[in-house]
Amino acid sequence: MSNNTVNTVLRPRLLRPTVIAFSIAQACLLLSSAYAQSTPGNDKSLPEVTITGSKGTETKVERSKVTGFIDAALLDTPSSVNAFSTAQMQDLRIRQTTDAMKFDASVNDAYNAIGYAEQFSIRGFALDNSSSYRKDGFAIPGDASIPLENKERIEILKGIAGFQAGFGTPGGIINYVTKRPTSYAVRSATFEISERGTVYGAADISDNSSDKQFGFRINAAGERLRSYVKGADGQRQFVSAAFDWHITPQALLQIDADYQHKSQLSVPGFQLFNGTDLPRGVPADLMLNAQPWAKPVDTRNSNLGLRFEYQINADWRASVSANKHEFKRDDYTAFPYGCGAANLYPGYCANGDYDVYDYQSVNESKSLWGTQALLNGKFNLGGMQHELAVGLSNSQRKDYFGDYVYDYAGSSNLFRPVSVMPSANKTGPVFLRRTDKEWSAFVQDIISLQDNLKLHLGLRHLNISRTQFDNPGYDQNKFLSTAALVFKPTQQVSVYGSFAQGLEHGGIAPFGTSNENKMLNPGKSTQIEFGVKADVQRDLSLSAAIFRIKKPLEYTNSSNTYVSNGEALHTGLELSAQGKLTSQLNLGASLTALDAKQQNTGISSLDDKRVMNVPRFKSTIYTDYAVAEVKGLNLNASWQYASSKAFSPDNSVTVPGYHVVNLGARYATRIGSTATTLRFNIDNALDKFYWRDVTQSLGGYLFPGAPRTYKLSAQFDF
Repeated sequence: MSNNTVNTVLRPRLLRPTVIAFSIAQACLLLSSAYAQSTPGNDKSLPEVTITGSKGTETKVERSKVTGFIDAALLDTPSSVNAFSTAQMQDLRIRQTTDAMKFDASVNDAYNAIGYAEQFSIRGFALDNSSSYRKDGFAIPGDASIPLENKERIEILKGIAGFQAGFGTPGGIINYVTKRPTSYAVRSATFEISERGTVYGAADISDNSSDKQFGFRINAAGERLRSYVKGADGQRQFVSAAFDWHITPQALLQIDADYQHKSQLSVPGFQLFNGTDLPRGVPADLMLNAQPWAKPVDTRNSNLGLRFEYQINADWRASVSANKHEFKRDDYTAFPYGCGAANLYPGYCANGDYDVYDYQSVNESKSLWGTQALLNGKFNLGGMQHELAVGLSNSQRKDYFGDYVYDYAGSSNLFRPVSVMPSANKTGPVFLRRTDKEWSAFVQDIISLQDNLKLHLGLRHLNISRTQFDNPGYDQNKFLSTAALVFKPTQQVSVYGSFAQGLEHGGIAPFGTSNENKMLNPGKSTQIEFGVKADVQRDLSLSAAIFRIKKPLEYTNSSNTYVSNGEALHTGLELSAQGKLTSQLNLGASLTALDAKQQNTGISSLDDKRVMNVPRFKSTIYTDYAVAEVKGLNLNASWQYASSKAFSPDNSVTVPGYHVVNLGARYATRIGSTATTLRFNIDNALDKFYWRDVTQSLGGYLFPGAPRTYKLSAQFDF
């Protein structure tokens, strides 16, 4: 069930996977047979880009554009960034975004229900499904699991990203970088079994024409889902293609497309017993969406990206890009909420009784379209070196949905389930409910004041309009700025201080409030951050950052009305280490201390109280050790810790902290001429019960973490 019942998805016609696969196969045959054509070198040619594939061995990402519009070494950027490379995703067994977020202590789950959308918070602020998730810089919906088979990197920009992304919550953004054709042939296949019988298979294929003018990258995956939660079964299919055409040494055309279908029964959370006590005696694999008539949440999403880049001369480069995303969802849940027998809303009865509602929202859809024109260059002015980026961008989102069904169906019990009858009602006709439009002009300048001192400036002008059926809209103009100083006492160390502004759409009053579906006005946020980064050695990086973020607070008041009033003030410290300690030992560490408070609401039960679902302290440490005595064998382990979290707005109910230990091993060998990597992992090796996600969304739900689970996989690189 949606966090916001008006959440929707796109509704263009989506090609069937078989048609896409057939078209891809034809394109690959054409590319493979492309005739050779020699191309002389030219000092105006596009810079060579090294793309890693299944054979990649890099342990950390060195450069990124997620911090702005100028490609830069992460060491030199005045932002806190964490990025996962292809090799890291393989070795850490990252197959969905949730797997990656466990390794960053600044990220937490935020109504992350199995079988539904993967939703997160960064620095204590919940991300926005409509603007906080990005594919190559363009917004894509976060309303379903985002496929990773065709992603080269996952980048987490922590903190306000108003200049970089326009609209977005102040926690930051998660950007997914698409795989491009490699400079070498890739033929890779992966097979995995896990949980209660989840079976997964994926293929990664890339090659070039003999003259290197054309390149392609194909990814495909299929999955039979058998979650550790009994009954949360489903299936998933995915296919993608990326094509690069070096038209001339100066001109590059890139196209990518992907399609995913996923169908899985979603897993609701638990509510407080008696409305006051944490649930007792409930196993982590208990399924509440288990009525005979329960249907899976069915999602289909497609994406088409286009980019053209032209190297004008050695100093200047221009590019235009566009992205189109379509998303459709049929949302069904036998939804547990409250206990009418004790007049508890929300909350379950002390004996485990709870009410069951038949929730249906069929043919929801979202359509997102974005374009960007960008000019990058460098020049000298007034004796100072300037790196400049100037651009224009445009985006539009349309949401379609009908009136949903949310009907009482009967009562059941956590320990003695009861079958109830579904509603006979059906959802209403689907039509356009909401449209968001955004136009931007932006400029970024990195000025070298001295050889070791740089001033970073950025300014974005936004024109935003939002219209919604049965709600007054708005049309506003806003400016967002950012400024930072980066000082490098040595080439391996940088120290920075920065200021940033952010802007987010006002929240939409959630389901059950007196002003349900009403839009609040946009809210502006500010951030101050200081940090230090160091490359201690070639393959080991350390970083530290302190920050303070302030934003308008939104909540449901005592009159059950969703309002904007008061402030959320988040002050924190982040520490991280990543890379090689020795030739045999790799380390990844992330620690976050966060003081997240609500203030100035005028309500004593809220003021100076902790923000919910956010631990004061969280850490994760990962080690990978190459066993010298057994060639190709690596042993790994990770430890994750989170302190207690507030569950209720007045902090009267808190959830205890937890420790989770994960163990794994991988063995690289050859079977004949095929490079083979075998991996085995035990997650939650000590089989600890803990509450991983304790959100107030939809009335307040608690989600347990997974019990001990096993994963076994084999990767073949031909």
